[in-house]
Amino acid sequence: MAEVHGFAQGKFAAVKEQFARNLDSGADVGASFCATVNGETVIDLWGGYADAAKTKPWQEDTIVNVYSTTKTMAALVALMLADRGALDFDAPVARYWPEFAANGKDLIKVSHVMSHSAGLSGWKEKIEKRDLYDWDKCVSLLAAQAPFWEPGTAPGYHALTQGYLVGEIVRRITGKTVGTVFREEIAEPLGADFHIGLPASEDGRVAELIPPPPGAGIGDQAEMSELVRNMATNPGVDVSETKTRAWRGAEIPAAGGTGNARSIAEIHAILANGGTAKGKRFLCEAGCRKALDVQIEGTDKIMNMPARFGMGFGLPSALVPVPNPNTIFWGGYGGSLAIIDMDARATIAYAMNKMEGTTTGDMRAIGLAMAVWQGLAQ
Repeated sequence: MAEVHGFAQGKFAAVKEQFARNLDSGADVGASFCATVNGETVIDLWGGYADAAKTKPWQEDTIVNVYSTTKTMAALVALMLADRGALDFDAPVARYWPEFAANGKDLIKVSHVMSHSAGLSGWKEKIEKRDLYDWDKCVSLLAAQAPFWEPGTAPGYHALTQGYLVGEIVRRITGKTVGTVFREEIAEPLGADFHIGLPASEDGRVAELIPPPPGAGIGDQAEMSELVRNMATNPGVDVSETKTRAWRGAEIPAAGGTGNARSIAEIHAILANGGTAKGKRFLCEAGCRKALDVQIEGTDKIMNMPARFGMGFGLPSALVPVPNPNTIFWGGYGGSLAIIDMDARATIAYAMNKMEGTTTGDMRAIGLAMAVWQGLAQ
């Protein structure tokens, strides 16, 4: 079997075996997987290779771009600000960001942004991928445009725009970028290796993302609605961009985060354990549980599938069954995944470099997660 590094406590031995099988079969090239229970790390695994050529072993401190799993970190920052009373999810976005009221957006609430129902799933103006590195341009265009549909009436995945929207609200409240607030108030106090805006000094540790098979990527569908086409092609998603210093260094809070499974699981232990992690309190239990409040459900206009969104996270449904009801999650393009089970006080995280054509997790992560839940039931 493939060499797997790290550990899995006794009743989670099956998780380590499954992780090795994924590497053996070629389902994974390089990956990391981690789980915490009651704030204790009970599984911490890594293995395989950090590059497509299989010349660089995946190390204990290897990190990788996790695309939309980054959204869970931006959501955590927003939940923390709300817990302090600095942010009201029921307030109009324009309370914090007056320019946003333009073009009929004066009644869009922060909760609409948090739940992908603000009607701003993409930019109406044509933008280039280099524009993603221009924060002021991205947020000014969103502030000026009209929504694509009536806010609050349906979900429509805000694949890139959500990070700029949440991030600008955070910046207007705190005077700091969302990446800075995240680093100073969450990552550094926990000693967690996750970055929204990666310093150049850490580039040598970043694994190379291997794009999905031809035809399986975002924007590769033969037929798309205009709304989906706008999300997928304005600008298009170019996986090779994640190798650039510009992408890694930029704060793209919906897609540009860099970390590994350990950092994802150990950060989200905050939400799994009533607001505390590693002996530090970040928010109260009620503040954590706000993430469970159903904001919108229905057929998602972008993903074209049933969706249930809480405050910043996906919620369980018939399509996404989980053992415990008080569970929140989100995944990233290619397969990364973060799961927070508040009933079991557990977190589950997966980060890899071989991408599948999925934006909401695939059987590699889901199979490992099910093995964790089976271990928890013992």
